[in-house]
Amino acid sequence: MRQDDFQPGGDRFPPTRRSVIEAVGSLDAEERERALETICTAYWKPVYKYVRWRWNRAPDAAQDLTQGFFAELLERELLEKFDSNKSRLRTYLRVCADSFVMNEDKASRRQKRSGGIPHVALDFAAAEEELGATAIDPAKIASPESLETFFEKEWVRSLFALAVEDLRKSCEQRERARTFRLFEAYDLEGNEKSSYEQLSKDYGISLADVTNALAWARREFRRIALDRLRELCASEEEFQREARAAFGWDAK
Repeated sequence: MRQDDFQPGGDRFPPTRRSVIEAVGSLDAEERERALETICTAYWKPVYKYVRWRWNRAPDAAQDLTQGFFAELLERELLEKFDSNKSRLRTYLRVCADSFVMNEDKASRRQKRSGGIPHVALDFAAAEEELGATAIDPAKIASPESLETFFEKEWVRSLFALAVEDLRKSCEQRERARTFRLFEAYDLEGNEKSSYEQLSKDYGISLADVTNALAWARREFRRIALDRLRELCASEEEFQREARAAFGWDAK
């Protein structure tokens, strides 16, 4: 285990960029595109699952609607109309998605729109697999409150998955792949038989190394997750509120 695995600082991720809500209105085309990609990356999967459950759409139709929704979000510059003083971004996007699906139904023009989300890979097969494992009866999410809860849970799930992938890449870049594997085995896989002692034996390292590696990985994961969340909030107040609501964490 490398000594700098447990040192604060070192090679860290680049400083957090300003809120994507501000950046979508930037005069800088590259900054604007990065902001749109960040929002699409965080929200495409929750939107897809929401369309599947809320509107009872088949996978192919939900895929077309998801791509069409984000294409319209960009074409009509709907993000620039978002007011953080009136609602949360995730609530605004959910309402926009509802409106889009209803309008598509009225016009009977659910056209397949490829390329609506620039530079974002849409793994619909993985989203469908996750949705199949989600033990939710559509009949039980008919109320606005339960729909909001469903969308929020999927949004948090998406943010956590992105943060896990960021952590994996960070560990690889820093030659700490073993640290990520320990984190994955103990914190992500949820194997009841897993223990610090067992990991120590499996990886041939000391118990102290296991303890330190997991402590470092958890700190990094928390930081990365909060950085991603901060990007998606329009103000510090919203960020603090969302951190507590979504993660149960005080964002310090």
